[in-house]
Amino acid sequence: MEDGRFRGADTQVGFMSTETQNDGDDLEERVTNFLRRNFPQIQMHGGSAAIQDLDRENGEVSIALGGACSGCGISPMTIQAIKSRMVKEIPEIEKVNATTGMDGGDDMGGGMSPSFPGETVDDDGEADEGPEAPF
Repeated sequence: MEDGRFRGADTQVGFMSTETQNDGDDLEERVTNFLRRNFPQIQMHGGSAAIQDLDRENGEVSIALGGACSGCGISPMTIQAIKSRMVKEIPEIEKVNATTGMDGGDDMGGGMSPSFPGETVDDDGEADEGPEAPF
């Protein structure tokens, strides 16, 4: 952490410790908990959400969705929901940037979602109709 900024892709929602630091008062921990609490479908569908950059001075956070989120048809809706909800729930956050591996950035897993309707097969060999909308 330098100048109030946190950088790192290792803060993934699916792999973070559930223990809180400073009684949950740390901004990074609150962002991670927000993602876990509001978007459990990301991990349930084989995706991940990672804090890429946290600028405390400017109140800006960058979130990267990876794994099955890359190429998933509902990723744009998930990104929009994260952006609109986070600024309302966490007062220090004024701007949210969120991307997937399909946005031309770093490789975040790529490929199609394993639950993409019409393109996969269930374990029993029948065509997968895909998941219902998660929100």
